[in-house]
Amino acid sequence: MTSIDVTELTKEYGGRRAVDGLTFTVRPGKVTGFLGPNGAGKSTTMRLVLGLDRPTSGTATIGGRPYAEIDEPLRHVGALLDAQAAVGSRTGRDHLRVLAAAARIPARRVDDVLEQAGIVSAADRRIKTYSLGMRQRLGIAAALLGDPEVVLLDEPSNGLDPEGIIWIRGLVRQLAAEGRAVLVSSHLMSETASFADHLVVLGKGRLLADTGMREFIEEWTTPRVRLRTTDDVRLSAVLAEKGFHPVADDDGRWTVEGARVEDIGPLTAEAGIPILELAGEEPSLEHAYLALTAGEAEYTTPRPTAAVQEA
Repeated sequence: MTSIDVTELTKEYGGRRAVDGLTFTVRPGKVTGFLGPNGAGKSTTMRLVLGLDRPTSGTATIGGRPYAEIDEPLRHVGALLDAQAAVGSRTGRDHLRVLAAAARIPARRVDDVLEQAGIVSAADRRIKTYSLGMRQRLGIAAALLGDPEVVLLDEPSNGLDPEGIIWIRGLVRQLAAEGRAVLVSSHLMSETASFADHLVVLGKGRLLADTGMREFIEEWTTPRVRLRTTDDVRLSAVLAEKGFHPVADDDGRWTVEGARVEDIGPLTAEAGIPILELAGEEPSLEHAYLALTAGEAEYTTPRPTAAVQEA
């Protein structure tokens, strides 16, 4: 089984440290979500893994070897970094045929990946006529051409329509289920939450987190419950007695931080408190990510403090 191993990886450009002593592993059989603000070093790290840049120090290996030392690398490593890189005057089919011939990959794989990417009907059109989403699909087809054990995808959902997003979600899960090591860089938190088993989070070139999805969310967020009752006084007293700190909202509901429905429901039932509404607000990957990276973004905008009311 083949993994990606990054060890004390550092890359400097003109005195600026884009990647700063990174160490992490992308294991086979899992989808690793690669997260971080713009400028965090994700793309640079992927380029270093693929041998497109040389590290200032440290190592990035695939199956224990640098990419440059892998024989017939397209048979072992598939990557999508820039879907716009394909020559526009070629057809999609010819683009894949050239890649297959150069890597000594059987020509039959071209038809296989065209079908897998859902672009058979566009295979004989020139790439310059493709939409962004179709170019993404072609780039993913190219990444899968050699049936690789390791797959790296940089923003694979970019330009895809809803059907395409559902497709890429299923694809990366399938690749991992087949025992491949899959690294997916994305800014779409909801999408990453739908397919990733593990997370590697960067900030300003440094490693901020290397952990499982559920563990990450639980560490960086707090669950809460919102409820409504006809007996506010008793509700407040009962919850306070059990160590909770309910806060009354302007809409007549109560918010209880650090609690789940299964904590509050039995308490109110036992006390005979009438409940008109009880709902849990489970923390999301987006909430956890923003909590961790709040001070790490290179470019930020102020968050609105209140909704803008139209006159």
